[in-house]
Amino acid sequence: MPMISRTVEIQGMTCSACVKRVEDAVGKVPGVTGALVNYATESLKVDYEENEATLEAIIEKIVKTGYQAVLPETTRTLFYRIGGMTCSSCAARIEQVLLRLKGVQSANVNFATEKLRLIYNPDELKLSEAKEKVAQAGYELLEPETENKGEKESSYQQRQLALLRKKLILAGLFTIPLFFVAMVEMVGISLPEVMSPDHHPLRLSLIQLFLTLPVVIAGYQFYTKGFSTLIRLSPNMDSLIAVGTSAAVIYSLYNAGLVFSGDLSGLKHYYFESAAVIITLILFGKYLETISKGRTSKAIEALIDLQPQKASLLIKGQEILVPIEEVAEGDLLLVRPGEKIPVDGEIKKGFTSVDESMLTGESLPVDKKEGEGVIGSSLNQTGLIEMRATRVGKDTTLSRIIRLIEDAQGSKAPIARMADIISGYFVPAVMIIAALSGIAWYLGGAPLAFSLKIFISVLVIACPCALGLATPTAIMVGTGRGASLGILIKGGEPLEKANHIQTILFDKTGTVTEGKPMVTDILAFEGWKENEVLRLTASVERGSEHVLGRAVVNKAKQMKLELEEVHELNALPGFGLTAKRQNDLIVIGNAKLLRREKIIKESPLKARDLEMEGKTVIYLAVGGKLAGAIAIADVIRKDSAEAIAKLRQMGIRTVMLTGDNRMTAERIAKQAGIDEVISDVLPEEKMDAIKNHQAQGQIVAMVGDGINDAPALAQADVGIAIGKGTDVAIESAQIVLMKNSLMGVATAIRLSRATILNIKQNLFWAFGYNTAGIPVAAGLLILFGGPGLNPMIAAGAMALSSVSVVTNALRLKKFKG
Repeated sequence: MPMISRTVEIQGMTCSACVKRVEDAVGKVPGVTGALVNYATESLKVDYEENEATLEAIIEKIVKTGYQAVLPETTRTLFYRIGGMTCSSCAARIEQVLLRLKGVQSANVNFATEKLRLIYNPDELKLSEAKEKVAQAGYELLEPETENKGEKESSYQQRQLALLRKKLILAGLFTIPLFFVAMVEMVGISLPEVMSPDHHPLRLSLIQLFLTLPVVIAGYQFYTKGFSTLIRLSPNMDSLIAVGTSAAVIYSLYNAGLVFSGDLSGLKHYYFESAAVIITLILFGKYLETISKGRTSKAIEALIDLQPQKASLLIKGQEILVPIEEVAEGDLLLVRPGEKIPVDGEIKKGFTSVDESMLTGESLPVDKKEGEGVIGSSLNQTGLIEMRATRVGKDTTLSRIIRLIEDAQGSKAPIARMADIISGYFVPAVMIIAALSGIAWYLGGAPLAFSLKIFISVLVIACPCALGLATPTAIMVGTGRGASLGILIKGGEPLEKANHIQTILFDKTGTVTEGKPMVTDILAFEGWKENEVLRLTASVERGSEHVLGRAVVNKAKQMKLELEEVHELNALPGFGLTAKRQNDLIVIGNAKLLRREKIIKESPLKARDLEMEGKTVIYLAVGGKLAGAIAIADVIRKDSAEAIAKLRQMGIRTVMLTGDNRMTAERIAKQAGIDEVISDVLPEEKMDAIKNHQAQGQIVAMVGDGINDAPALAQADVGIAIGKGTDVAIESAQIVLMKNSLMGVATAIRLSRATILNIKQNLFWAFGYNTAGIPVAAGLLILFGGPGLNPMIAAGAMALSSVSVVTNALRLKKFKG
């Protein structure tokens, strides 16, 4: 059996334990014979049997273990615009053709965006071969790109729209008079003598024929594509239209021949107007569909429009205006009030407020000072700043967001698989049903003209487009709306899974809580005031680097207290600090220190109560007497309790994971309203906690922000990362909340539910329309004394079915966060 040896880059490893974890996980993949991780180069060399294991399975195992795997450089990803697609059957056909080629790992065609995402090995596949195979199938690969560039969307769609508009106008100009000429006498109005069927039947025949020809020319692509795919035994929607209208025109020409030979009975069996009206209505439907599909990608266009075109570069104090493409990592940039921040960076000088609403959904401006990061394309509102570029080009936050949304919109949800399978067999089945229906009616004694009408009606009422558009349009609008709310959903699969979430596990620190200690209580004893206790404690602690000391100093700054000078500062590791103010000895530290200094025998009752709540208490003593105490804790976020309450209202159980002791964990959980607490958890045990809930048959989500959350995020059915978390956490998650708030969790799930409901509505309409429409067109109602279906009405219904699906998807734009 052939053996394959490949090298894969591993991201997210932090120690040698990670090495063993990756090796053990990959080694368990069936068919893998060797797995060796080099921690220094962060790479995995894996040997596997060609017919037993695949690179995709190995990479999937690595990701589930909590790390990121980068495909070998021998694999490339390209995006192609596809020319010639008219329905979902076309998309399925292109995927089938490409997946048969050696070297193609993935071929995903999005009918709604008319784009192909191709992952292939350049050593095994030449792009010319792929293009040739696609061309042989009747389609064209256009505009290859190494990344999905949304900036070309609008111009391409505008060209397509302009071309369709011209064709529609041409078809309409000739269809309207043709319809009038053909139908006016049926309502009791006589035609002028110059074209009267009684006086000039040949002239009338020629007029109808010549009015039909421009309409057929306007819809020429239906015939070129339709018959081409039919010959290749892969018919699509164009084939249905081409065969149906051709049958109408050919039958009409046959009857015109009878008229020219003197048999005027042929005048009653002209269907020129049916062919013309069908083509015009289909063009009208395509025109409306193109407009609607263009609106589904507005979210990406809005993000692209955010990108500034110029930047002010500082070189030796001189300001130079340069194109954004010329900005390099490390460059010093100047940004004035009212200007967009050109790239991601760090403020080196100045203070400002930044509007990040388009990227994070946060409506209020965010204050930024020296040393803090800023996001490229956000709006600098108030201050003049100098910043150092840290991420440029495709690595900026905005570029990554656009890339993520485009990848998501190009993905398929599991719910779409049935529609994809049906689309592959739909058109051939419809052609068979149409032929059998027409033949059955003819053999049953119906006139040829009636049987032909049945045949044409079945062909033109069938709509594979509605099936093909049902899922991708909803995903495009749903993920786009999510992006505008600061919620990035990485594809159709997590979007669908989020709809079924039953339990959410939250990391505590930095997720449920602020992630940094804050002063919660101040106690004052023996004539001291709370402000005096805080001011003096902060005066001593400002010389300390301890995290608790910084919390005290920050609180004093918030209250704008003026600190005083102290001297002879002395740190006592594990206990606290001492200092002198004038002749008084100041002692700040834990209860153990104050007992050692014989200042107290036991902690005051109020302080003990605070300690029982899981808070850390530091004491202040001045001149050998207890002056006060300050309680410090990692407090919950302002909106955590509200977010948890919303999740409980949605029927979702909440669990908090933390390495803290039980007392502290339960205090936080009680404040937040969380149902269950799992405390004293080591980072590597978080993944086990998720597995335990999954073993009970639950669909589990994990919310976290740190490196140690990455394995758990990857293990969960849906990983949700707080946007201000680490890159590893964000890469491991399937949903990213750009706003640093838990409210986005409930919003993401509600958006998921709304999108999946929308998809189900679309699929119900698409399946229901075809299930009901085709039998009616086949004459089922006629058998029971009901009406038949005119081919022109069938064509109108078919044209509007696709538009209705896209229009329903666009309702998601109104989703409220």
